[in-house]
Amino acid sequence: MIFETHAHYDDEAFDEDRETLLAGMQEHGIGRLVNIGANMASSEASVALAEQYDYIYAAVGVHPSDIQGLKESDMDRLIRWAAHDKVVAIGEIGLDYHYEDPPKDIQQYWFRRQMEVASKVKLPIVIHSRDAAKDTVDLMKEADAGSIGGVIHCYSYTKELAREFLNMDYYIGIGGVLTFSNAKKLKEAAEYIPLDHIVLETDSPYLAPVPNRGKRNSSLNLPYVVRALADIKGLTTDEIEAATWENAMRLYRIS
Repeated sequence: MIFETHAHYDDEAFDEDRETLLAGMQEHGIGRLVNIGANMASSEASVALAEQYDYIYAAVGVHPSDIQGLKESDMDRLIRWAAHDKVVAIGEIGLDYHYEDPPKDIQQYWFRRQMEVASKVKLPIVIHSRDAAKDTVDLMKEADAGSIGGVIHCYSYTKELAREFLNMDYYIGIGGVLTFSNAKKLKEAAEYIPLDHIVLETDSPYLAPVPNRGKRNSSLNLPYVVRALADIKGLTTDEIEAATWENAMRLYRIS
């Protein structure tokens, strides 16, 4: 069975077939799944999905691209949601400098605040970091993020930078990009990162792997990622599934 650590099934891309798709996940080998909040509305929707399906868990948090209009009172809502027994992380949070907006200082403020929330409620964090490597590492160290724990979602940096995150005992999320022919940097990182610190993800509905690149992604595509990682590590797909399952259980502290 495969543990899907990062998906967005509350997204409108699934409005037409969400229930059918989610009802059939386990019979297709997806044993557990964490639906990740990207803003306050999707965080609430993630909790609702976790309540509806036994095998689904939720993360609550606000993506750096969605922080405009965020209020201190929203941090209180995150804290209240975190008390739910199906909420396993604060996320996705972090920094995204790919576009000029939102301003970097505002992104950094809310990244700090949400790490503070995670530390208070004793949940791991799901970090989104795009074109913001140095500031991500610096703010994590400032917040003593190693004591919080978590995962670097959709890893896109070098194998050398991976060491910074591994030194804080963070897991590395790997998904469909691993199957892309131009993903040399990620393939080198995947080879370097110890298997006991890798978790599987899709970021559904985004980043579908080859041979479905460009189409709507879903957790049903994870076997392609498993196969690619098995080839890189020189292991069987069963070994990859078993190891990443255990890693995800530790990451999200599910007994």
